[in-house]
Amino acid sequence: MTDPKDVIAGGRACLGIELGSTRIKACLIGEDPSVVLAVGAHDWENQLVDRLWTYSLEDVWTGLQAAYADLCTDVERRYDTRLESLNAIGVSAMMHGYLAFDDDDELLVPFRTWRNTNTGPAAAELTELFGVNIPLRWSIAHLHQAVLDGEPHVSQVRSITTLAGYVHRELTGRKILGVGDASGMFPIDSLTRNYDAELLSRYDTLAAKAAPGLNLSELLPEVLPAGQPAGELTAKGAALLDPTGGLRPGALLCPPEGDAGTGMVATCSVAPRTGNVSAGTSIFAMVVLEHPLEHVHHELDLVTTPAGDPVAMVHCNNGASELAAWVGLFSRFAAASGAVSASGAPLESDDVFNTLFREALEGAPNAGGLLAYNHLSGEPIADIPEGRPLFLRTPDSEFTLANFMRAQLYGVFGTLALGMRVLASEGVELDQMFAHGGMFRTAGVAQRFLAGALAAPVSVAATASEGGPWGIAVLASYASANAAGKELGLDAYLRKHAFGSAEFETVEPDAADVAGFAAYLDRYSRGLEVERTAINALSVE
Repeated sequence: MTDPKDVIAGGRACLGIELGSTRIKACLIGEDPSVVLAVGAHDWENQLVDRLWTYSLEDVWTGLQAAYADLCTDVERRYDTRLESLNAIGVSAMMHGYLAFDDDDELLVPFRTWRNTNTGPAAAELTELFGVNIPLRWSIAHLHQAVLDGEPHVSQVRSITTLAGYVHRELTGRKILGVGDASGMFPIDSLTRNYDAELLSRYDTLAAKAAPGLNLSELLPEVLPAGQPAGELTAKGAALLDPTGGLRPGALLCPPEGDAGTGMVATCSVAPRTGNVSAGTSIFAMVVLEHPLEHVHHELDLVTTPAGDPVAMVHCNNGASELAAWVGLFSRFAAASGAVSASGAPLESDDVFNTLFREALEGAPNAGGLLAYNHLSGEPIADIPEGRPLFLRTPDSEFTLANFMRAQLYGVFGTLALGMRVLASEGVELDQMFAHGGMFRTAGVAQRFLAGALAAPVSVAATASEGGPWGIAVLASYASANAAGKELGLDAYLRKHAFGSAEFETVEPDAADVAGFAAYLDRYSRGLEVERTAINALSVE
């Protein structure tokens, strides 16, 4: 193996940066893309401003700079060398949302994230017009809702993009988007691997009266598949990423991608009959299709892999945040009570997570009749327009810590399971389902419950907790390899270079868990009416 210090000093490492919902992460890999050399991170949070979820662009850059600086510190600590140049860079971020810019590339309205659910009228009208499901969070739904609402800024819009596309533009000066991320802005034609020209024309005709002169094809970023060069790091971009001036420009950038696409890469699930589940602030499943779906379902998005192959996506706005909040409550109790680990040190957050996850294994297969709803924000698949997190039990429920924790873990997978059942009704079959995200770090718990929820084997790789940042670093490495003439298809590249020696731990579904989760989901479905009542009864100030 090449000495990592030499790789870094020689500018041969590849950097992946992903802007997630709660953390911005940086991941550095070497000439062997399966090996992570260094990592960095920065925590951040969205804000609810005027009833819309947003992040400020100032926070984007301070967060990116902090994550990159943290990575550089890790490099110096591990290898006693400075990170001054890079072979290739990839940027990924939360998919969807709305970033609209004027002629001078100035932001017209605050960034509207995927989490917003105010686009119902637009999404419904576009779904009927296109004959394709347009979810509330898609960029075209946000734009059209602004058109329907007569927002003054619409006449000034000259470009729209996603968060990854915006960061890429600032680093390279080019308005480009990877096809996977682009497929969450506007429907993609699977033959051309570009925006669907017929649907673009339909939209321009629809918008002509309310927004004269709006030409959607001129507003959207250029689309590129994985492996294509997407610009170079400019001097301005290098200074934005590293204000100390330590990073030199010139690195190749791959097409920017969404977190769904990087999750597929991070789990080696870009080929037909493979799929993955990514669990974080949101949770979603991506299933690569062999053939088109027969019907339109509001529970299913039609997107693509980073290479442009068709994918059915079950996207839930709410993932592990409510679970983490409960663990935080127990962490505070542990700290207040003076609890210590086996070594005598105060309990860390990971210790509390592990303890509570292990306790969940002792719970009843149906969680003892307890229910946990993780809806911090609206959840379209479950027909929940606003967030009202809820824990619910009846007098005859078995109220134990084990059942409580199992209910919380089941709750993370509840809405996802509703969507996956719709996909199964279309006859879609899977050979492999992979999972990644921090909640799978405790071996054999969340993975086992997900297998029970899906009634299918679930595999987790050693890189599962690195997830998307590693995935986009691999895409950067792939673009560099193709630029050097070593052209391979994305699936072949992943299997040969990124996962050639990877070990996966696979958990088969336990029959008791399958039956127990099915009982939980039936009760969960009926209890959604309580959620809707809470929305009507309790307003958010």
